Amino acid sequence: MPRPIQALIHTEALAHNLRRARQAAPDARVWAVVKANAYGHGIERAFAGLRGADGFALLDLAEAERVRGLGWRGPVLLLEGVFEPRDLELCSRLDLWHGVHCVEQIDWLAAHKTHKPHRVFLKMNTGMNRLGFRADAFRTAWARLNALPQVDEISLMTHFSDADGERGIAHQVAAFEAATRDLPGERSLANSAAVLRYGRDPAVRADWVRPGILAYGSSPDFPAHDAAHWHLQPTMSLRSRLIAVQALAAGEHVGYGSRFTAEAPMRVGVVACGYADGYPRVCDTGTPVLVDGIRTRTLGRVSMDMLAVDLGPVPHAGVGSEVTLWGRAGNGAVLPIDEVARAGGTLGYELMCALAPRVPVEVAD
Repeated sequence: MPRPIQALIHTEALAHNLRRARQAAPDARVWAVVKANAYGHGIERAFAGLRGADGFALLDLAEAERVRGLGWRGPVLLLEGVFEPRDLELCSRLDLWHGVHCVEQIDWLAAHKTHKPHRVFLKMNTGMNRLGFRADAFRTAWARLNALPQVDEISLMTHFSDADGERGIAHQVAAFEAATRDLPGERSLANSAAVLRYGRDPAVRADWVRPGILAYGSSPDFPAHDAAHWHLQPTMSLRSRLIAVQALAAGEHVGYGSRFTAEAPMRVGVVACGYADGYPRVCDTGTPVLVDGIRTRTLGRVSMDMLAVDLGPVPHAGVGSEVTLWGRAGNGAVLPIDEVARAGGTLGYELMCALAPRVPVEVAD
């Protein structure tokens, strides 16, 4: 039989989370952000759950081709735009909308020969300081684009740096509104955290919102709020099974480096999951895990192919017992991916995207 580990993709949960975005930002149209292969879920697997979106937003042309190959005829947005002039040919052929964040991209458009003008999203840098035109150059960029016959409609876009934190977004909203005042075109500002925390504000939700991680059931402002607070459902579950049980005496150790020492006699379960499957090696003793749907903890250092768990809270568990590393257990119990990620000093985003190719993935519903 194959090694007993698999990831399950819950398409109904994807659809549910997308509806939550609509509820949080009423009247706005919704991009389903499927960059990084739909945050590790697989675009083809996630598509059924996300096809209720108004458009798909992503980064690269290959992913755009895959979305079109699934039969999607609605808007597809390249969030970072094109990376070289010849990319514009494929934008024309696939009817892609694309971001414009630098002078070079405008130059490429000006030299591009096309029979069908392009829909572009002009990006403003309101403080994130990654991509986009600063306020003093934004209107000049808009004027250049507006004068090009290669450009049809110009939408306006920015990205929030602190929507999930105490600083908030007021300073960026004010900068965006000042720079875009009286300019025509649809607007897109809100990422996941802004959708959930500020989506009731018409100036924030604007015309289009861009929910990324919320669509995949992870809280964008964890630990301030967990996924349950935002009524989000887990969309990926990583499950395995116990492949061995060890009885330890007091003073015995577990794993490489003897990082865990038993204080009393105890039972330890060995799980067929390790860092080669995408489980974080840095997750030390105490990382939450479910055995037969009951919460317990990991013990010691994560190995390449295995990790150890405390069977004290699960005295009935034995070889073959189900282990849920994150997501939904077979009995319906949930282990939020954000809790596992926090134990590893990272975010749920990284765990989803880091799922190893050797882990079989199935669509659960």
